[in-house]
Parts: sequence; structure tokens; C-alpha cells
Amino acid sequence: MSTTRSRAALAGGTANAARLFVAALAFTSAYVGLSAYGNARSAAAPVQTVTLSAREMPIARPLKVATSTSTSTSARAGAVAVTAAGADGCATSYVARSLLAEAAPGQGVIYRWRLSRWSPATRTWRTFLAEHGGFAGSEREIEWRPRISGNPGWYRVEVLAEGAGAVRSERFQVSC
Repeated sequence: MSTTRSRAALAGGTANAARLFVAALAFTSAYVGLSAYGNARSAAAPVQTVTLSAREMPIARPLKVATSTSTSTSARAGAVAVTAAGADGCATSYVARSLLAEAAPGQGVIYRWRLSRWSPATRTWRTFLAEHGGFAGSEREIEWRPRISGNPGWYRVEVLAEGAGAVRSERFQVSC
């Protein structure tokens, strides 16, 4: 009797093993099929041609080079004058001057200098350097000496007085 039971258990176990094998095979086939379907959907996108273009910017007038630290350009109200400070071929220091007057007597003036750099990528002027200042009095010639080192491009200087709009210089090019 023991032999019959062993054969029945063996036959039942083999049947269970066969069922498990078939189930594992079905699961594996389904997984491989879904994986192949997913890869087929992620085919490479068609090639697109991109045309790049460049636009010319007109040359601004060159900066006058100041040979001394004295005021070489008289400041005017409503304008910012910028000169290069240095006689070498690659000036890194610039002098910006303007004339500010207080809006109301006894109020004083709070102002901000801003050196902006042209960004060809965004086609906007971005702040490169900034400095704040102020004075008490009716009118004063103000001066700022920003330094540009190793960053060629187009720049402009702005002065923004509290309660007034921005006054901008002409743009100028730094080549080294």
C-alpha cells in the first residue's frame, strides 16, 4: 500500500509541478510581450532640421579713454556718460557719470547704479553689477567706477533715482 500511495503522491506532485511550470511560462511570455510592446512604442522620433540664424547688431561708438582720474566728461542731468579708465588695449575699469537733483527741497536723493549686460540667449539686458548711493543736497555730480574682467559683450550703465525713471547710457562693447 505504501508503494501505491507513493506513486499517487508522486503523480500528484508532478502534476502540480507541471501546472506551476505552465503558469510560470505563461507569465514570462506575457512579460516579454509587454516589454516588446513598450519598446516598439518608444521608437526614435523623426529627425528635425533646425536652422540657426544670426542677427547683426550695429556698432556703437567707441568709448573715449580717460588719461587721468579727473573729470574728462562733464556730467549732464538726464544722461549717463561712460568712459574707459585706462590707456591699455583692454580697459577693465570704466567711469560712469551723471548729474542728479533732488525732486523736492530738503528730501535728498537715493539712487542706484546698475551695469547691465546684453544676453543674446534671452535677448534682454541682465544686471551684471549694482551699487547704491545717496546724498543730501540740491544737486550733485555722481560717479561710479565698475570693473569688467574677462567677460566680453555689450554693456550699458543705468542710474535709477528714487521717484524718477531710469537713465541709461549708450551701449558699449567690451572685447576682452
